[in-house]
Order: sequence, then C-alpha cells, then structure tokens
Amino acid sequence: MHLYNYVKVMHERTAVSGVDSIYGERAADAHDTNNPGFFWKSGWAFVLGYGVSAMIQAFVPKGRLTQYMGETNAKSLSLSTLFGTISSSCSFAALATARSLFLKGANFVATVAFMFASTNLVIELGILIYIFLGWQFLIAEVIGGLLLIIISSIIIRLTYPQKWIHDARKKVEEEAGNMEQDFDWKERIKSRDGWLLVGNKFVMEWKMAWEDILIGFTVAGFIAVLVPQAFWKALFLNGLQGQIPAFFIHLENALVAPFVAAATFIGSMGNIPLATVLNANGVLFAGIMGFNYSDLMVPPLVNMNRKYYGNKVAFYIALVMYGSIVLTALLLNYGFDLFHLIPESGKEIASLTAFKVDYTFWFNMVFIAVAAILTYLNVRFKKTQSMTIGHHHHHSEGLSMKRSIVYLFAGMVVIGLFLNILV
Repeated sequence: MHLYNYVKVMHERTAVSGVDSIYGERAADAHDTNNPGFFWKSGWAFVLGYGVSAMIQAFVPKGRLTQYMGETNAKSLSLSTLFGTISSSCSFAALATARSLFLKGANFVATVAFMFASTNLVIELGILIYIFLGWQFLIAEVIGGLLLIIISSIIIRLTYPQKWIHDARKKVEEEAGNMEQDFDWKERIKSRDGWLLVGNKFVMEWKMAWEDILIGFTVAGFIAVLVPQAFWKALFLNGLQGQIPAFFIHLENALVAPFVAAATFIGSMGNIPLATVLNANGVLFAGIMGFNYSDLMVPPLVNMNRKYYGNKVAFYIALVMYGSIVLTALLLNYGFDLFHLIPESGKEIASLTAFKVDYTFWFNMVFIAVAAILTYLNVRFKKTQSMTIGHHHHHSEGLSMKRSIVYLFAGMVVIGLFLNILV
C-alpha cells in the first residue's frame, strides 16, 4: 500500500476505534506521532550542546588534566567526572577520549568515571531529557550519574583485576598513535585559528553522532506507532502491581532495561526519544532510568572497548557498568519515591512533537544561524589546513550496512515531513 494511504488509513482507524487501535491498547496515532517532530523539538539543543563541547575540546588541554587523574582518590575521581561532563556526548568519542586519557596515565577507575560522565552528565543530554521527559528525570539523571560513578568506582576497587588492567595498558601503549600536543589555552582562545578549530570540532562532533541520532529518532517514531502498549506492559511487568511484590517489579525493570537499550544499538543521544516512548507506554521509573544509563552497553561500544583493551577488560567494564546501572536505578526509584518525586508515566508524545510557533521555533531559528557560522568556520579551517599541509587524500568508506540504514531513514524523515503537511 502506498505510504500516504497507509498513514491516512491508520489515522482513520485510530480515530474510529479510539484508544483500542489495531496496534493494541493506546498505540500512538500514526499521524500525530512523527519522527520529524522529535528532530524539530530537539534540534537547537544539539547545536548548543555540540557548540559548547567543541569549545571545550578546542580550548581545554587534556594533557594538563591527566597528571591529576593517575590516583584512585576523591580528587582524581572528581576531576574525571568534571572533565567528562564538559566533554563530548558522542558515545564513540567518549570511549576514544577515555582511551587517550588511560594512555596518558589516567587511573582505570578515573577512566571509567570519565566514560560515565561524558555520556550521562553532558549539557545537551540534560536539555533533551528536560524537553522530552521533564525536570524530575533531569534531576534523576544528574544524581544518578554521580551515583553511577561512585558505585562503579567501589565495584572496581573491590574486584580490581590487576593483571588484566596491566595488560590493557600495555596494549594501548603499543597501539598508540600521535598524541595531542599541549598548548596555552589563553593564547588559543584569543586567536583566529582557535575559533576556526572550534568550527572544525563542531562539525566533527556532528559527523560522529548524526547517524546514531537519526537512527534513534526514527526508530523511536516507528516504535511509538507500531509497538503496542501490551508488549511493554508484559516486558516490564506493568499492571502486575499487587500480584507481585513491588520490589521485584522494580528490580525486573532495572535488570531488563539495559538489555532493551543494548538491542537498539544506539548511543546516548538517540536513546532519549526511545525513553520517551517507554515513558508514554507506562514503563516504571526504575526501568526508564536503567535504560537511559545503558548507552555504553550497546554491542558496537562493547566491541570498541574490546579493540582498545582486549576481551577480558571490555567485558569486565560491561559487567561493572551493568551492576552499577541496576543498583543506581533502584536507589533512584526508592529515593525519589521517598520524596514523592517520581513522575507519572504516560506523557503524550504527540503533544511533545507537535509543530508550534513557541520557544522551540525561535531557538531553532537562532541555532540554525549558529550552526551555519560554525560550519563556515570549519570550511575556513580546512582551507587553512590545506594551504599549510598540502592536499588531503580522501578514502572512500563504501556503503556499509549502517550507512545504508541511515540513508533509508533519512529518506523516511523527508517523506514524513511531506506527509505531515498533507495529511
């Protein structure tokens, strides 16, 4: 059936049948829930977050920080957390930077703390959580991010596999390439070249993250429309309150959520619209928080750690993260429940993604201009580099499976925008 007719028929059927649609209880309306709406609602947040991240990367020398990250004390852990918070939110970039810090002498505990902070405490992620899930989830994300770091550091100290970590450091040192040179940030921030570098870092951030973001937001749109609420209720034991002790339901949510996140193959920024879908379908607070924190559990990232540190350390990191996530989700659930701060599930996605001339519209207009300026700076940066170094060799990466899916989803987003105007 033609896609336009499909959307129209689904809209008519859900309008006639009310909440009991052909997709099950309270399935989202195919017309009202659209993945382009996810992009529109959060576009300005990505530009702001990646712009800040680009400035941090351009003006904060990593080498000067790692000299304070070689111990296992509170100071080292705090600095690692701070550095992660102001660093890149791209999961792949976070792991690459963590490897660089480990290579330069950062303690393994500090390295893991950096991983958690750079994917759970960064500014753009916080903005997205506030937009899609609300202020309670934002507060929980910050508190839980700190809890994750504390719990994981305790677990690592209690189970520290000294020989594995020694072998991992040796592997990283043997495979190390060129290390970033130190610089005077005061001189760089006042220079033209420094700001051209900001533009380059901004574009590089987008290049590393745009595929995961596009896939995540598009998958969220499909899941919101096609997956019935009954599926989520069964998976997360929703509706069994009173039949099963509440603790076991919360525990099951916290245990299952990381596997759901791993199955998406999507990084931190792409997970938030999916968390919104879970919230709209009544998944409990513990399950949503466990899902939010599990971005580093996806197979591509576990495989990336395997390439960096070897099989044993990669799976050790994954196990430490899993245990920390489950404990953190439970602590947040009972802590927020104690203060009556747990938000109600079932936030309507349609109301979040609807096009309106509100603050989102004006923020998007402003940050489209900011993105254009930063992109122009990147063009100037490349011209400067070309004149200094000479010509660059461009190597074709070919059309990978992931890239093929990305192009397919990009086409769907464009069609979705077109249909959203017509239907």
